[in-house]
Amino acid sequence: MKKRNVIITGANSGIGKAATLKFATEGYNVIMACRDLEFSRTVQKEIVELSQNKNIDLIQVDMSSLNSIHTFCSEYKSKYDKVDILIHNAAYINHGEKYQLSPDNIELTFATNVFGPFLMTTLLLDHIKKSDDPRILHASSNIIKHFFDPKTKIIFDNLQGEFKGSRPHSVYKMYCQSKMAFVILTFKMAEMYKDNGIKVNALQINGAKMSKRTLKKVKPWWRPIAWGQNIFFPPTSYMANNYFEICTSNTFHHVSGKLINDKLEIMQVTPNEYPSLFEQVKRVLGSSVYPTYADNNEVMEQLWALSAELTKCHSAYTLTKNLTGF
Repeated sequence: MKKRNVIITGANSGIGKAATLKFATEGYNVIMACRDLEFSRTVQKEIVELSQNKNIDLIQVDMSSLNSIHTFCSEYKSKYDKVDILIHNAAYINHGEKYQLSPDNIELTFATNVFGPFLMTTLLLDHIKKSDDPRILHASSNIIKHFFDPKTKIIFDNLQGEFKGSRPHSVYKMYCQSKMAFVILTFKMAEMYKDNGIKVNALQINGAKMSKRTLKKVKPWWRPIAWGQNIFFPPTSYMANNYFEICTSNTFHHVSGKLINDKLEIMQVTPNEYPSLFEQVKRVLGSSVYPTYADNNEVMEQLWALSAELTKCHSAYTLTKNLTGF
């Protein structure tokens, strides 16, 4: 097999670590994109030993920092001639935390979960185009089910601290909104990059067992809930195997612009109708449909423009103009 390059963000723990081990075991060149270098080096060594694959690289990146992402992409391009698979796995959520801004004055949850991945993909786009089978995967979450409530929307007017301290803040709600935004970006990127043969999909994650290290990061008053959830969550290898299947198998070779559930089924948008109580419960408990909000073209265009503006990524504007003629 011709060596293929795989970038995995947040590759030092959880599903990211399990995915790194899976790709490494299968003989891929894996680039671990992580913030904590000291801890990540230990994980890197462990994966090399377990997989017997020495082609496991580690490049530092903070997905909430635009400068860090620029530095990562520059270093990557100096080492590698292409990107075959890009998995945006890293995410920020810390229940109970106060409103925080990133180094670029962007709300931390959106900076890490939405705008950071947007910038990295855009900066690496020319390298992604060089692959003979380029695939991008976004880690989504079943938390977007909150958008089955038609009153739930992405709040765009407080992403740069406009109302910091004067509005109630919930990391949980911001995480929910950021994951919906990530799905919307998935659909938009798939549309924008289809002529280049780049497949962009999202995987809806229902949870995975958290390590002791991760549990220690949870606020004390949320920790009992996290422990309880951990009992029922599947092992990280379950979703890692899904990452691998979506990014490598012939089954998904021509699939793009889709939200995929944990059973590897392509989800459909829910019918735009007034559902019965039974149907509402079925939608929330099931994993076959996603909220209509994800297909809102107005929100999609607003999010794309804001992503380009906040990341100062003028190439995204240029790409839009070239494709649309506007």
